[in-house]
Amino acid sequence: MRFDQRVKQKDYKSLWKEYCGFLDLDIDSMMEIQERLLMEQIGLLNNCELGSRLFNERQINSINEFRKFVPLTTYEDYADILLTHRERALPADVITWIETTWEGGRHPVKTAPYSKAMLDTFRNNTIACLMLASSRGRNDFSVKEHDKALYGVASLPYATGLLPLLLEDEINLDVLPPVKVAQKLSFKERNVLGFKMGMQQGLDVFFALSAVAYYISMALEDASSKKSSGGLKTLLGTNVGMLTRFAKAKYVSKKEHRSLQPKDLFKMKALICAGTDSRYYKDKLENLWGVRPLEIFAGTEPTCIASESWAKNGMYFFPDSCFYEFVPESEMMKRLNDSSYQPKTYLLNELVQDEMYELVITVFKGGAFARYLTGDCYRCVAKEDKENHILLPRFEYVDRIPTIIDIAGFTRISEKSIQDVIDLSKLSIVDWVALKEYDSSLRPYMHLIIELKKSTLEDEASNLILLKNHLRAYFAYFDTDYDDLEKMLGIDPLKVTIVQCDTFAKYKERYQNSIQKMNAKTYQINDLLSLSSKVREVEECQRL
Repeated sequence: MRFDQRVKQKDYKSLWKEYCGFLDLDIDSMMEIQERLLMEQIGLLNNCELGSRLFNERQINSINEFRKFVPLTTYEDYADILLTHRERALPADVITWIETTWEGGRHPVKTAPYSKAMLDTFRNNTIACLMLASSRGRNDFSVKEHDKALYGVASLPYATGLLPLLLEDEINLDVLPPVKVAQKLSFKERNVLGFKMGMQQGLDVFFALSAVAYYISMALEDASSKKSSGGLKTLLGTNVGMLTRFAKAKYVSKKEHRSLQPKDLFKMKALICAGTDSRYYKDKLENLWGVRPLEIFAGTEPTCIASESWAKNGMYFFPDSCFYEFVPESEMMKRLNDSSYQPKTYLLNELVQDEMYELVITVFKGGAFARYLTGDCYRCVAKEDKENHILLPRFEYVDRIPTIIDIAGFTRISEKSIQDVIDLSKLSIVDWVALKEYDSSLRPYMHLIIELKKSTLEDEASNLILLKNHLRAYFAYFDTDYDDLEKMLGIDPLKVTIVQCDTFAKYKERYQNSIQKMNAKTYQINDLLSLSSKVREVEECQRL
């Protein structure tokens, strides 16, 4: 029986146990599930070409052997098989291939195979996310058939495009815009149309990257400020109910001396957000929509792996998506400084509260990735949640590893990418560092601190805007996802600061080491800037 049919029969406790029962596990029960499914996956890998390569021609017969003899992997270890879709080399039959950005302009895409069992698990865990997003406690949820769902994420071949298709087998949500329509539109066109349809038909569920959700929320304020009746009619159509609701909402917001907000128009059941910058947007989204967002984590390689509970105070890993290992920050930094170093990993039942870890996954049920370094960092915020009687470790997503700058979940900028752009631009840049920062509205951007040659400093520093536009143009040429940040979200992804000549050399002389190129510590950036007497003047110029 389908999920929506069981909801009609008010089979709430049984549905909760089936989809959200993992939150009732203790850590020992969680590890039993993890170990059982890992042994099944090891068996599949033992019998395929990919597994033979990863296992170095060895038959793996235990979890201890798996962790001892199988090295940690990156996408380069799979690229020749996965990019050419060599399905016979894989541990299970492939139903579909999912795609995402690999590394800016250097590697256009990476692909990942999904088996039927993986898709089934993906669907079940997505339903769990829907239930939890609309929940106020155990056995409580309100999502049901024909809820209006605004879908602000990418279509196939990206992993998020699977979600509405998988849900069709279990629940008839009214997705705005419909999937068949959305697949023919650009990302921006899809979001504009979906929001317009939501204004006309109402909304119950909203699923989006956090940055996209915030952008769409701000678009409402812009639309509502238009004075022409034609503009309002275009937005709302001829739906008398929505026109009346809009008029009432406008009156209330004006009476409270604030702009119109989505919560004035919609009584949302569920707001689901994802993306690397979610924690910076969640409070604002709650204020705008009147409901606390449920943060989840999903990706091309791992599928849907984590969700917050009804308390919405941190994420828990689903036990049946992947086997989870964790590289502590100190070990992660050793690996980033020496690619040949094999860092130590720890399991879910071995973590330390408040420590940050890079996640390592082995995908269950015929997945391709084994002991795979995801590049995603989490902090274990608690070993359990006593108040809500959850006995599993709880996590906060921190960001990508320090060598990657991820902006709003759209683009992944590496040191090599930045250097390629600088080389391509022919600008007279002597040295540079880059870090991810946030503006006063919590919008992420890349801050590029550069030193120019003496012979060109006066001319180029006097026109910082020209220099910045030059770099931005090359970034957009090199990385189309970077260009999308400006076109679709209105985010300016680049800030530039020029430091005095010889600043980087002074830093190296004083501290006996070069500053880290990507995401150096705040105190290191401050130390660098303190060595440049002209940086304040240039920064002020930059922010005019």
